[in-house]
Amino acid sequence: MPAARRTLLLTCVLTLLGSLLMACSALPNISVNGTPITNSQNSANGSDQQLNVWQTVSPGIELRYERWKGPSNNEDTMVIVRMNPVQIHLSVHYQPTQPLSVREWTKETGAHVLINGGYFDNNNHPTGLLVSNGEAHGQSYSAFGGMLSVDSQGNIRLRSLSAHPYDPDNEQLQQATQSSPMMIENGQRTQFNANGATERRTIVAQDKQGRLLFIISSGVSFSLDETADLLASSDLSLQTALNLDGGASTGIYVKDSANNEKVTIDAITALPIVVAVK
Repeated sequence: MPAARRTLLLTCVLTLLGSLLMACSALPNISVNGTPITNSQNSANGSDQQLNVWQTVSPGIELRYERWKGPSNNEDTMVIVRMNPVQIHLSVHYQPTQPLSVREWTKETGAHVLINGGYFDNNNHPTGLLVSNGEAHGQSYSAFGGMLSVDSQGNIRLRSLSAHPYDPDNEQLQQATQSSPMMIENGQRTQFNANGATERRTIVAQDKQGRLLFIISSGVSFSLDETADLLASSDLSLQTALNLDGGASTGIYVKDSANNEKVTIDAITALPIVVAVK
């Protein structure tokens, strides 16, 4: 092959390789299962994903990433949001006939933080009690599971329904979603029966200082038992923790006080139930 032709061929190959490398550098940061952890704008800023550091994203709301490794050696980057309950407004939203994506729910509610709620059936009806802006749907779980609620005074509470059953005659709830199992009660890891399947996970918790936490694992990494073990051994000082709907339902959105998107992990399925924080 003539030298000039070899030079031209080499130049073409190098140009093609350069284009491919530039394309690869533009790929978004992704979690284990390919779900974007942050948008492309924030992915360009490495400090946004610095591990084990609380970032204040708006008054009373902090964001943190932690790398967790389970007993089976599966790993995932956890998205953790910690909130001061006296500085936020929490609401439960329910649209059984018009379920939405996390992004769509965020636009509709104007939430600063939004996650999926409790379990629902094939008709998008809650499997337990749900209260949205004072309107109740479904029937409360009895002697199992837990409930995240807001009373008529605006007090946010996360509780075990075994230890503290719902009393419809004496409770005036404005917001509520129920799920199971309870994973942490009184600061201790609970015992429950569950299969060993790994899934995406959504957890709501309260720490020993009374702060509310949303904890998300977007990788198909941990079983329910592994998740409970990791919660109990974490440095989050958890007093109570409840497993919400997971798998295809797991999703979270976080934006800062300037409306800059910080985290979006969309659910795989459309959601009839979400929990929104402003």
